Amino acid sequence: MTAAALLGLLAACDDGADTTGSAPTPAGTSSRTTASATADTGSPSPTTEPGTTGPGTPGTESPVTQSGAAAPRCHTSELRASIGRPSPGAGQRNFPIVLTNTAERTCTVRGYPGAAFVDASGKQLGPDPKRSPDTPTTVTLTPGRSAWAGLSFASPEISGARTALPAALLVTPPDERDPLKVTWTAGEVPVAGNESSVRLTVVQPGTGG
Repeated sequence: MTAAALLGLLAACDDGADTTGSAPTPAGTSSRTTASATADTGSPSPTTEPGTTGPGTPGTESPVTQSGAAAPRCHTSELRASIGRPSPGAGQRNFPIVLTNTAERTCTVRGYPGAAFVDASGKQLGPDPKRSPDTPTTVTLTPGRSAWAGLSFASPEISGARTALPAALLVTPPDERDPLKVTWTAGEVPVAGNESSVRLTVVQPGTGG
């Protein structure tokens, strides 16, 4: 081999080619950078089916069913009406109208009862009572338990109102149409004139005694 050929062969071996057969690493990158980029992609997020919630996502829970439904309203046929012990005071006559649950089930009363004084023929004496500005609450009556509403009026001998002697008081439970008849034995009641208004309160637990 001539000297010129030998020099050409040496120049070809020194042109920067990788004799291992691997492609050269691009400028500005390293094996550390490449490995880090692969790790950042991670595993794909789990697919969530339509209509479901993924892990950790708050969903809408089913409503909790309360144990025991609210008791139904007391009907007239399930109640007994009576007049409790009167409570006089400051020129007033006050009477508790008592409603007692005579049924074998629990029921509720809420609001004002109806009340009307009647004579022996069933004719109403005086206007309907006025309602006191009370806040109604629901009273639950288990079998045998009672609720009461206050009935009051000014003493006729003090007010000078015109009076009548009722034979009975018709009591209609709240939200009912059929009345209960209670014999009235507490004397004359005002039916017209000065301070003749009769007032009612809402029902509350107990007998008012």
